[in-house]
Amino acid sequence: MNAPWTVDAILLDMDGTLLDTEKVYFDSLVAALNACGYTDGIVALCHSMVGLPGPVCEAMLREHYGATFPLEAVNQAFLDHRDEMMRAGLPLKRGTLALLDAIATAGRTTAIVTSSSRRSAERNLTLAGIRDRFETLLTLDDVTHGKPDPALYLKAAARLGVMPAACIAVEDSNHGVTAAHAAGAITLMVPDIAPPTEETRAKCAAVLPDLNAVLALLQERGAL
Repeated sequence: MNAPWTVDAILLDMDGTLLDTEKVYFDSLVAALNACGYTDGIVALCHSMVGLPGPVCEAMLREHYGATFPLEAVNQAFLDHRDEMMRAGLPLKRGTLALLDAIATAGRTTAIVTSSSRRSAERNLTLAGIRDRFETLLTLDDVTHGKPDPALYLKAAARLGVMPAACIAVEDSNHGVTAAHAAGAITLMVPDIAPPTEETRAKCAAVLPDLNAVLALLQERGAL
């Protein structure tokens, strides 16, 4: 019998965890690079950026392609492709509403913890129809360093007035898991685009197929 978890808050990543946006971002970046003449090795490069803040991704692109990389043109092509894909709204990941309903019913404190900017987070949560579910929203604008640095998770716990060790963190990316684990949270992973590395698996209390499985585990361990 698994011991119950002592949980004061549930901290949720946004893109790729609650919202099915990582594929939008990934496909948009691949399309933008292709449009600007870059084709070789871009899939692996784009995979390595999943879960990282935008400025870090831009720095990686410049480092990879050199000083002549046309960042402004690639960014514009990325935005054009992203906006086209988002016109129909943003789909939720499987199990998102069931998990959020259960958290609300249990009266658990929760927060969004995302490496996206506040503007992007507000837009995406609104497009997906779940912005009103969250009073607390931690974004890249709240810290100096985004994921995989633990600062976002540490600040989220402090803002909620709880200890990180009494928080469940739900993430989809290797970088996100690194951040949550380093902060001391009980970390669950639901992989999206990039599969977990062995190092990532070792940092997780569980790696699960979807948010329905997250909900079942939280109920089993007395967190909900």
